[in-house]
Amino acid sequence: MTLFDYHARLGRARSEMEKRNVDALLVSLGSDLPYLTGYRAMPLERLTMAIVRRDAPVVLVVPELEAPRVEPVPDVFEIRPWAEIEDPIGIVAALAGRPRTVMIGDHTWAVFLLALQGSLPTADFISARPLTEALRVIKEPAEIELLRRAGASADTVAAHLADHSFAGKTELQVSREVSGLLEENGTDAAGFAIVASGPNGASPHHEPGHRVIGDGDAVVVDFGGTVGGYGSDTTRMFHVGEPSAKYLEVHGVVAAAQEAGVRAVRPGVSAESVDAAARAVIADAGYGDFFIHRTGHGIGLDGHEDPYIVSGNEQEILPGMAFSIEPGIYLPGEFGVRIEDIVVCTNTGAERMNTSPKQVAIVR
Repeated sequence: MTLFDYHARLGRARSEMEKRNVDALLVSLGSDLPYLTGYRAMPLERLTMAIVRRDAPVVLVVPELEAPRVEPVPDVFEIRPWAEIEDPIGIVAALAGRPRTVMIGDHTWAVFLLALQGSLPTADFISARPLTEALRVIKEPAEIELLRRAGASADTVAAHLADHSFAGKTELQVSREVSGLLEENGTDAAGFAIVASGPNGASPHHEPGHRVIGDGDAVVVDFGGTVGGYGSDTTRMFHVGEPSAKYLEVHGVVAAAQEAGVRAVRPGVSAESVDAAARAVIADAGYGDFFIHRTGHGIGLDGHEDPYIVSGNEQEILPGMAFSIEPGIYLPGEFGVRIEDIVVCTNTGAERMNTSPKQVAIVR
């Protein structure tokens, strides 16, 4: 029994296609395909593609050797396996009919897009993102529940880490331990575990390496995994031994900025206003030049998706939108501080998917 109503999702997709005068929607790699059909394609050189038309059944064209992986959803789509000696581009082109306008998924490989443009020379190809974003940006109750479960798993890991040994280990060792803890505590699969110690913490997307964590190091740990395909993403701060007064000051500013961002979330505000609320706290404390990224990003089937919480994005925040609030201060050559929660906009404000403590955890 599936959690999601794919009939309803496809019905909304067709309604959007009608509004936009789109004849065919083609989705391949990425999360649009599982959102609409429940099937996630492997990133292979063999084409997998769903053809959604306003006036015909949905057909999933899939390599014959991958067809056993497809779990059919009754009356949602038909499966068209293709053999190694067949031309999948020709099959898709024929199933698309004679479209004037084709929307194609953003994650479709260029080699397939170029071939399809050659096979459908009279069609106008445009990005499917405006359509699929409109469908996916408002989370259904079942999606929110999976986000809650993923967040609870991350909170359990954060609690373990507060009593964890860091000193004497490399960043890479701790990163692997975090991934293991995620999978031991309710996450289907660990997605990532950034561990950035000492001056490496000033690089927001630091790749964990062989630096040995030592006494006096601040450690940024940013990690997440998936439950039922829906992600967690949280960042907590750890310090080996007693932190300095400067570190505590910076941590306090980031914590206040993160709280301001969460409190700014409510229906009808713009994404950029949430960014501004968090950013103002850091700027007022004199660290504005050291907050070098957006305040947040949407999350769901993708770790980064709409809405993006950034200056210039006037998108209206609505109930059901899920995104991170993760301000940071990064001092080159010294340390970095970032605090991150996932929130879901409700009718009255933000529901936090993460509730683990945000104060710096002093570890050994």
